[in-house]
Amino acid sequence: MPEPVRIEIPERAERETLGAFVARAVRLETEGVVRLRNREGGLVEAWFATPFDVLATRTVAGTVEPGDATVSGNELLAALAVVGGPHLDAGPPRDLLWRAPLPPQQGWSALDTPPASVLAELAEKGVELAKANTGPTGNPPASLLDQSVLTVEGSGLRVEIPMRALFAMSGMGFLDREVPDGERVKVTATDAWMRVDARFGAIVRRRHAQLPLLL
Repeated sequence: MPEPVRIEIPERAERETLGAFVARAVRLETEGVVRLRNREGGLVEAWFATPFDVLATRTVAGTVEPGDATVSGNELLAALAVVGGPHLDAGPPRDLLWRAPLPPQQGWSALDTPPASVLAELAEKGVELAKANTGPTGNPPASLLDQSVLTVEGSGLRVEIPMRALFAMSGMGFLDREVPDGERVKVTATDAWMRVDARFGAIVRRRHAQLPLLL
């Protein structure tokens, strides 16, 4: 039986922040998993692979042991809700359930800081379109999800943000319907990845589809 994944998050506000992130993840995918990874400076990154083929992430102050582990979203949420203290048992590792590659920590270039209200408005329009064009499985059609809704340029890079990225941000609670005046998001990118940071978290996605390996 593997040792349980242990998390230490000293500050209550940071535990509440992680709890809100995990609650949104579980709401989007009941049996979803969350990957926790130590970062320099006494920080823990939480990652969730949303149903929109977009990664969502949030960083809190703390540590996790082992330093990179995947756990059940439901078990982590229960630990955060019940324990109420800085030392948490997140259950056994479930590393085999994590299949998405993570982006690099270095090499990101800043592109632009568009208004958060623009993204929130585009996301709301996308939800209305999705309701009117639901596919046979009850999900929005891929043509809508892959539609580019905003193009951002800077640092010699040109990034197209698809609707699926805004759906992921909205589903994870990163975009408020009532966005404070002047609030902006930060768009960064590498040659292979794009990232949008908002007040309550960030989404990350590959800019180009991975080519299958030919054996």
